[in-house]
Amino acid sequence: MKKLTIASLIIALTLSITACGAADTTSSSQDSVSGTEASQTESAAPATADSAESKTQGIDYKALVNKLHPLPDGWEDSLETVTVKNSLGDDVEVEKKAYDAYLALKADLEKDGVFVDLDSARRSVADQQRIMDVFTKEYGADYAIKTVAAPGYSEHHTGLALDLYLNIEGEDVYLNEDMVQYPEIWAKIHEKLPEYGFILRYLEDKEYITGYGYEPWHLRYIDDVDAAKEITSKGLTFEEYLGAVNTTDVTVDLGTSELYTEDELKEAAVQVKCKFATFDGCMLQSLRYAGDECNTEENIKWLNSLDEGAEYTKVAEFLMDFHTPKENSGAFDADKDMKDYQWWLAQDSEGSWQIVSFGY
Repeated sequence: MKKLTIASLIIALTLSITACGAADTTSSSQDSVSGTEASQTESAAPATADSAESKTQGIDYKALVNKLHPLPDGWEDSLETVTVKNSLGDDVEVEKKAYDAYLALKADLEKDGVFVDLDSARRSVADQQRIMDVFTKEYGADYAIKTVAAPGYSEHHTGLALDLYLNIEGEDVYLNEDMVQYPEIWAKIHEKLPEYGFILRYLEDKEYITGYGYEPWHLRYIDDVDAAKEITSKGLTFEEYLGAVNTTDVTVDLGTSELYTEDELKEAAVQVKCKFATFDGCMLQSLRYAGDECNTEENIKWLNSLDEGAEYTKVAEFLMDFHTPKENSGAFDADKDMKDYQWWLAQDSEGSWQIVSFGY
């Protein structure tokens, strides 16, 4: 997103926050530092790797915040932040130590001819709640829950999650659909992250763990260079590094289709995997497209009946195998293999996917 006002957050959240970000064409949350501010502090030292010291300063830099783990109690009262203005004229609030590390990273990148700016960083729980309230009032609770990230469960609440955007040949490049056109630039950025205590937070093909699609611009500051290097070199998610999830090899089979392109099926699979990340303790094994034969008039009518006001024109079914946690989670029997678990998605006339139903 581009502005940190409530109005723009509503627009951006509708399109990106809970939609996993895999195919978002809105601007990413841009709030960066002006060139003058950066040059004044570009000698800032990289982050240190003392987690114990980090905790004594008031916050735990390795705290996990995702769709299952809320912001720790008292976090916002202990947080020290700075507010800066980016090249687009937007204000950005960032945790103080993370900002210093960002400036050091930025200065290092500029030596290699790579120019970045801060998009968004901290978003308060109160702001998130106001957005939820607006959506609930305007569209109803069911729609709000599907569209807006739950207050307290966004990593941006921490002030440690930074979204970047690019400056290429003097032009700001901030729309997600434009930024993904520069994988070689992001690769250079990602290579330097660990040296300054940052990790790439949402990895490609790990949506079933993180709950979000691949975002090359979304960094997380963890204040530990050694840990950041380990996470990066092993290709781990933050959840895997912290031991917060059980994982195994996952197979995804998109099959063949005369109705959908490979990209459309990939996008649908990402939506399913993002939702699966909320199945606490469950371990994904496989996901596969059930085939074009599921796209019947009867099924289209059925899914439209489940989503009031919807005008879906196509449907797709995916089948999933996963294992439940060893202890009963309430939703599933404990320690069971779930086979051919159904996911029904629908596509409207604009080609957007929506998960409408899942289960047996």
